[in-house]
Amino acid sequence: MNSLEVSNFKIEETEGVFTFKNENTTIGFVRFNEKGEVEYIFVNPIFRKQGLATKLLQLVKQKTGKEIILQEPISPLGSKLLKSLNKWK
Repeated sequence: MNSLEVSNFKIEETEGVFTFKNENTTIGFVRFNEKGEVEYIFVNPIFRKQGLATKLLQLVKQKTGKEIILQEPISPLGSKLLKSLNKWK
């Protein structure tokens, strides 16, 4: 897995959403609630497998101070992400 430098992206925060953007496009975003439940997470396919989803989830954890919970349904990619989350515990 190649890792991207997040400082190369603009990070926007609105109520319950963190978004990574560059000059041209949205790179990824996560929607969450105050309980630490992730309602939706997306990373542009061009930028996947570079640690961006993990970085988005770390922002959620820092913001909420809670353990991350992925809401159902979980896609096959979400299931892989859930396994990587267990490494944080």
